Amino acid sequence: MPFELFVALRYLKDQRRQSGLILAGIGVGVGVIIFLSALITGLQQSIVDRTLGSQAHVVIRPPEEAPRVHASPTGELQAVTVERPPQRVRSIDGWQEIEATLRRTAGVTGVAPTVTGPAIAVRGQGSIGISVRGIDVESYQTIVDVQDRLVEGTFDLAGFRAVVGTELAAKLGVSIGGRIRVQTAADRGGVYTISGIFDFRSVALNESLVFVSLRGAQTLFDLTGGVSSLEVKGGDVFEAEALAARIRDRTGLLAESWMEQNGDLLVALRSQSMSSIMIQVFVILAVALGIASVLAVSVVQKAREIGILRATGTRSGKVTRIFLLQGTILGMLGSLLGIALGTFLALFFAGMAQGPDGSATFPVALTGWLYGRSVAVAVIVGLFAAVLPARDATRMDPATVIRNG
Repeated sequence: MPFELFVALRYLKDQRRQSGLILAGIGVGVGVIIFLSALITGLQQSIVDRTLGSQAHVVIRPPEEAPRVHASPTGELQAVTVERPPQRVRSIDGWQEIEATLRRTAGVTGVAPTVTGPAIAVRGQGSIGISVRGIDVESYQTIVDVQDRLVEGTFDLAGFRAVVGTELAAKLGVSIGGRIRVQTAADRGGVYTISGIFDFRSVALNESLVFVSLRGAQTLFDLTGGVSSLEVKGGDVFEAEALAARIRDRTGLLAESWMEQNGDLLVALRSQSMSSIMIQVFVILAVALGIASVLAVSVVQKAREIGILRATGTRSGKVTRIFLLQGTILGMLGSLLGIALGTFLALFFAGMAQGPDGSATFPVALTGWLYGRSVAVAVIVGLFAAVLPARDATRMDPATVIRNG
């Protein structure tokens, strides 16, 4: 065993009470860091998954129709009226070429052509406003895992078949095999058989969204061979805005990211992250001060021993390493204690409350990266907290310390 390590362990053993207290302090600090990080990261992942579980990272649409100008000459003066035309479901010009371009764009992992528009679902005397989304199931599956959202039936959109949400099915009193009439504002429509019922864990979507085949939607909205949007999925959800900007530059079309559509959600996520960081910074400072104070007391208590070591020829570098090793050992052992405490707290808290489907109300994200980062933080903090006590130890005058001791 190296001389410095032997002495460092001996000093820690001689100060069992102080070492135990600082280990408990480091353990609690690291445990709090792990618990908060796991909880906030888990909540953020859950919120993002729920938000993006029903929408693409980026949606591309044709540009809005320009306002029309109406002029009425009245002698020497003109009365000019600018009217914004009602927006209708329109096709993206040359969408096949644009789709091919998008698939070659860096960062794009999936592209799905869709037709989306408003309509009315009618069954008997009941009716409700809906949003019809025509999709190709295979390509749309790369954007949203619709198969995983099914709670009844199959995701079969062949012919005049449709998949509806749980709330809409309940309001219209329809089940698998039942029929509803879908009617658009242009008086185009058809009778669809319900082949499946989905649950997106959103009342708004479950009561309004209806999936039909891409060809069926093209017929409903009179877009023969056209699509009203191209939905895109990227590799990183938080790079969606940068991806949308690249798409706008390459295509000249409207490209809106989920971050634009959910601005309030993004602000809330960032606020959560900042709060977590601030709490962790103060915890780390408290741990560092605790380690530094214990080692500073150790320097005072071991002044005579340090003086003897220096007098017998022990170099100042070795004395420095003794205290740096103490800080490192305290950081490592305390981090292991903190990992156990933080993991227990996170799993206990996650198991306290569960949703109707059995999932955790407060999910936690315990990862190897979180554990590794926590150990690294504790060791680095312990090392740096030992610098000042180590410097004080090396500055002692051996003769004075031994004489006064």
